[in-house]
Amino acid sequence: MTDIRDAVAGERTDLAELLRGLPEVDWDRPTLCTGWRVREVVSHITMAYRIRPPRFVAGMIRAGGNFNRYADRQARQDAERLTSAELVECLQQNVDNPWKPPGGGFEGALSHDVIHGLDMTIALGIDRQVPHERVQYVLGALRPKHVKYFAVDLADVQLRATDLPWTFGTGRPLTGTAQDLLMVLSGRHLPPGHLSGHAADRFTAGVAR
Repeated sequence: MTDIRDAVAGERTDLAELLRGLPEVDWDRPTLCTGWRVREVVSHITMAYRIRPPRFVAGMIRAGGNFNRYADRQARQDAERLTSAELVECLQQNVDNPWKPPGGGFEGALSHDVIHGLDMTIALGIDRQVPHERVQYVLGALRPKHVKYFAVDLADVQLRATDLPWTFGTGRPLTGTAQDLLMVLSGRHLPPGHLSGHAADRFTAGVAR
């Protein structure tokens, strides 16, 4: 348990440092999360540290019990209410926060931070490589229900990492770094040049599919 907690803290620390040095203009640039800028993504990452249960329940009621609708509304509201400096400070102060997504454990917390961190860095063209041990924790925690949740079309596709001994699925190989393939499994479309092989166009942004 100590190792995964260290991985979570390490990822949050690295993200806070990266965001602290981000030019202010980049906070308003789009990410791989459709409709969210960097500031909405960071608002979402830190939501669990700032929103107390009564406020969360009230927000869920207003969203008709739909968590995705609630999370989107909350991220947009907080992105307008909080400055970039306040969001970074919130993340920094909570590197050791024990929050876990329901049913996800600390692996789920790490997945949350790694995936949303990549939502930002990949979209901004920042060549950040998440440490392999953290990516391996996230990939090791993947279950079929996660792929089903994102409705990823992996028909006749085997994901094959170029930097780790990891594959997923069956079919013709689609290759990329482990962290890029994690984003494919998370329903993201990557910029050109991140993927190669069978069906690369299917998961590449701006390519007719």
